Amino acid sequence: MKVSIRKLLQIGLVGALILVLSGCTAAVPAAAPAEPAATEAAAAEVPAGLEELVKAAQAEGELTVIALPHDWCNYGGAIEGFKGKYGLKVNELNPDAGSGDEIEAIKANKDNKGPQAPDVIDVGFAFGPQAKDEGLLQPYKVSTWDTIPVEAKDEEGYWYGDYYGVMAFMINKDVVQNSPQTWADLLKDEYKAQVALSGDPRTSNQAILSVQGASIANGGTLEDPTKGLEYFAQMNSKGNLVPTISNNALVAKGETPVRITWDYNALAGADSFEGNPPVDVVVPTDGRIAGVYVQAISAYAPHPNAAKLWMEYLYSDEGQLEWMKGYCHPIREADLRARGVVPEELSAKLPDVTGAVFPTVQQLVDGKQVIVENWDSAVGADVQAPPQ
Repeated sequence: MKVSIRKLLQIGLVGALILVLSGCTAAVPAAAPAEPAATEAAAAEVPAGLEELVKAAQAEGELTVIALPHDWCNYGGAIEGFKGKYGLKVNELNPDAGSGDEIEAIKANKDNKGPQAPDVIDVGFAFGPQAKDEGLLQPYKVSTWDTIPVEAKDEEGYWYGDYYGVMAFMINKDVVQNSPQTWADLLKDEYKAQVALSGDPRTSNQAILSVQGASIANGGTLEDPTKGLEYFAQMNSKGNLVPTISNNALVAKGETPVRITWDYNALAGADSFEGNPPVDVVVPTDGRIAGVYVQAISAYAPHPNAAKLWMEYLYSDEGQLEWMKGYCHPIREADLRARGVVPEELSAKLPDVTGAVFPTVQQLVDGKQVIVENWDSAVGADVQAPPQ
């Protein structure tokens, strides 16, 4: 069941949303001479007001992204759509990186003007303010800026929400007879050596929010997720926690048959299996936690105009609907629905996430610090990437 605009308003995500486009286009730098590679087909599709930015981006010729798996929110479709529309090359770095890894990649490549330096990042909500405070980002306001909820963007344009999902359990039904319905269920003996996180809680936003979800399910808070750390310590001591970063392949092989992950990752993974193995996707009835991710442009981006054009694409109606195809709730969903541009088949795909809690930036920042600093001592599970 889809989340209605009224529900979004109730949970506070779109409290100050302006539903009418301002009609003004974000400022762009002076255009560089167009390269011959800029195709006539691409030029013919340029949105009004972005002509100079498109020319400057095509002169740069390429864009470098990081941590964008193709099955995450349908990023594969978004990347292909961007390339097809504007004729730019897209360099894709480390698709399985976590938010912390993305921040470190900017730091490590400050003086690198080659394809190993990310132009843009897609990170968890708490990592946006962190990167801004560390001087790693440059501001840019897309032309649809006014339709991004105030609560989900930096007022100066250094970072802005792009989509959100809710934590869920992805379950291989060939291995697991009874699908867990709550966080408490995952501690049952029947799930011994079966449960895995989708990242390292010391660096991964997805894993950090998993701990925060477990915290509120066990009577704790978001800003002090000690209850979540205690929960995972118990899971680890019982032998239920597999200390391997889970992915769809490991779920399919039965090595991590219960994966704690965003609902959109689980649903897209289930589609890719085509019934082999059969998969259950369960949004737990307790501890429902939503996670907003944010986009930002590196302060050291080798291709700053391509980066700005990428943002324009992602925050256009076309780009927002690409994310929805991947089961994600795009950040401009309220505006899209108000204008009637969401196809019914896309609405029907989104799961019921009624009652999900949307943490504030401060709750995320505070909770992240507690988890990163105390995971080793409290839980003692060295969660690592699977062997290649």
